[in-house]
Amino acid sequence: MENETKLTLIKIIHTLIWVFFNFVIFYMLYAAIANKLDSWLWIGYGFVFIESITLLTFKLHCPLNLLARKYSNSQKDNFDIYLPSWLAKYTKSIYTSIFAIIFIITIYQILN
Repeated sequence: MENETKLTLIKIIHTLIWVFFNFVIFYMLYAAIANKLDSWLWIGYGFVFIESITLLTFKLHCPLNLLARKYSNSQKDNFDIYLPSWLAKYTKSIYTSIFAIIFIITIYQILN
């Protein structure tokens, strides 16, 4: 398999994982706001926990990003994922902020 093909495959997988986590995070936001503290919310927390441990293990880099580096010298923020460059650059900050809001709302709902 050629490097360009490998990079394309990594980009597709990375993008699909990103889409999956969007469903997870936005369901969690809905569940927290709607006070629907069901098993899916806690499963979402589990997925976010696993993602957090993964990022911490790889020094805040996605392992797919590190793998993609083997097949590209690009300095673009979105070289390893099919996202606009600005979103690829700020995705961790955006989703960490949304997760913090979810966490605060969840705690509020539990205490009330």
